[in-house]
Amino acid sequence: MSAPDHSGPIDRLLAAIEAGEPPPADVFAPDVTFDATVPNWRFSLRGAEAVRDQLAQWHRDPGVFEDLTRRPLPQGELVEFTLSWEEHGTPHACHQAQVLLVNEGRITTQTVFCGGRWPASLLAEMADAERVGAG
Repeated sequence: MSAPDHSGPIDRLLAAIEAGEPPPADVFAPDVTFDATVPNWRFSLRGAEAVRDQLAQWHRDPGVFEDLTRRPLPQGELVEFTLSWEEHGTPHACHQAQVLLVNEGRITTQTVFCGGRWPASLLAEMADAERVGAG
């Protein structure tokens, strides 16, 4: 039995996010479109360099996917993850869903829904709220 192929553009994007590195230049089509909904804001970008720069800002620290779900779509994947990392000595996490469309081995469309970056203090509040809600 052969090992799974993890060389596709979505695999490489996810590896870069977890490593806290900019995605490789050839992951995105030159005219990739990016549409992000973040807390209290929505914005769009166009072009591989602009998208790589944005992702490099968001995911600049190595992290760990606590949850990672990948669902195939006819032209790509729906990816949902919770990523945790340490930033300036403080634990952080984020939760994102991304619709990634691929053509000719490159990501052509990336639509991101992000709940924001949560520092340890906010993560503790959410954990307390979850315990109260479960009780």
